[in-house]
Amino acid sequence: MTSIGTAPPPALELSRIAKAFGAVIALTNGTLRLESGSIHALVGENGAGKSTLVKIIAGLYQRDAGEFLLEGHPVDFTSTAAAKAAGIAVIYQEPTLFPDLSVTENIFMGRQPTGALGMIDRRAMHDEALALFERLGVRIDPDRPTLGLSIADQQIIEIAKAISLDAKVLIMDEPTAALSGVEVDRLFAVARSLRDEGRAILFISHRFDEVFSLCDTVTVMRDGAYIATSAIEDTTVDAIVRQMVGRDVTTLFPKTPATIGDDVLVVEGLNQPGVFHDVSFTVRSGEIVALAGLVGAGRSEIARAVFGIDPYSSGTVRVGGQLLRKRKPTAAMAAGIALVPEDRRQQGLVLEASVARNATMAIRRALSRFGLLTTGMENASARIWASRLEVKTNALDTEVGTLSGGNQQKVVLAKWLATDPRVLIVDEPTRGIDVGTKAEVHRLLSELAGQGLAIIMISSELPEVLGMADRVLVVHEGRITADIPRAEATAESVMFAATHSSGEAA
Repeated sequence: MTSIGTAPPPALELSRIAKAFGAVIALTNGTLRLESGSIHALVGENGAGKSTLVKIIAGLYQRDAGEFLLEGHPVDFTSTAAAKAAGIAVIYQEPTLFPDLSVTENIFMGRQPTGALGMIDRRAMHDEALALFERLGVRIDPDRPTLGLSIADQQIIEIAKAISLDAKVLIMDEPTAALSGVEVDRLFAVARSLRDEGRAILFISHRFDEVFSLCDTVTVMRDGAYIATSAIEDTTVDAIVRQMVGRDVTTLFPKTPATIGDDVLVVEGLNQPGVFHDVSFTVRSGEIVALAGLVGAGRSEIARAVFGIDPYSSGTVRVGGQLLRKRKPTAAMAAGIALVPEDRRQQGLVLEASVARNATMAIRRALSRFGLLTTGMENASARIWASRLEVKTNALDTEVGTLSGGNQQKVVLAKWLATDPRVLIVDEPTRGIDVGTKAEVHRLLSELAGQGLAIIMISSELPEVLGMADRVLVVHEGRITADIPRAEATAESVMFAATHSSGEAA
């Protein structure tokens, strides 16, 4: 029992946590202190050890060394169930709910209340779920199926489940990556209400604007070790970046002048009812053209249609004057188009395959000799791009699914750059990767443009759009509402075009 005048122990405290996976050392000094009634940010580059530390807290991994205290008492979780029973809940970027069950059934899965005859008391479940959502200040029908709910609503359901279990510590791991601005605001309102109830919240994000608007304290990790903890009001973005990467990142957007050449990609009158309308644009050699706009505006659908994945009812796509056939990605690849998709894990990589296999996947036929492709041939080609893109891996035969998000993105880029494309389409190239790796990706894009590559960059991050693009094409409800040259592009001009139709903007 805490004596009078003595401060209560922190909700959770880890000191000098170490963890290795064979020869790979993931953590050397994982140190973190969470106070009740506080929102605490955990930041660091991909590979800094954040995920490993969270998995130890959640009971998925067990530490090799160090001290783990929960409300002042030593703990050592050997399972996720043990961590949950102790009051720890993790809200992941992509929740894992049962889609065919109702919202209420997901909240009370495995612990449904029963009546006098041992039957599940569905009325009690419904009423408690409704009370949980009212407490969180959100409106979700407890009886509707989970299938079809937005990621934002699914995260709220996970939070409601955690509250129903009386979780004392909530960990939010990149919770806003797939959310719109309105959904982020709602999530933050919920997080603040939980903080005000006295719960401890750990918030993991690469977005500094979110860290500074939501959190009270921030801890920085680098290379598997604790670096520093600061009150938000006592630090700055520049200071945190220096601590994260061990150096100043003064050129997050290292855009260098490139010689803009002739038209390489020409898109004219592209239409697909209900998706995009009368889309026309050109991209020239050496030019980075950004497709900007709000989530759901149709940017990715346009890119996928140009590459031949998605259909279009009318219009033309030409590369170097050559007319491309509809719905033929192989024709687009043969003409020199490469597409780095938004969802690298689901659409860009085979996670169980090696780095070398993934990096050479698009050129396997070209690499083979008389129909045979050896591991040596794969490795020789992959080694060139892994070195050029500075992919951090112990070996080329490492499963790509074990790499950090930033290094996975580099492998996807390596796969497509190995095809020697004329047009590179990159969809959200730096989503979910740390600030240091962002600078590396931006440097690479600028370098490729300088070599004459025509680049289409789809990005939801305005600083990235303004920092890297030679021209900004703004998409609103499936239409291009503005074509803004770099010298005239501002946050205001882009957002105005992103929220107004061409008629309104005129």
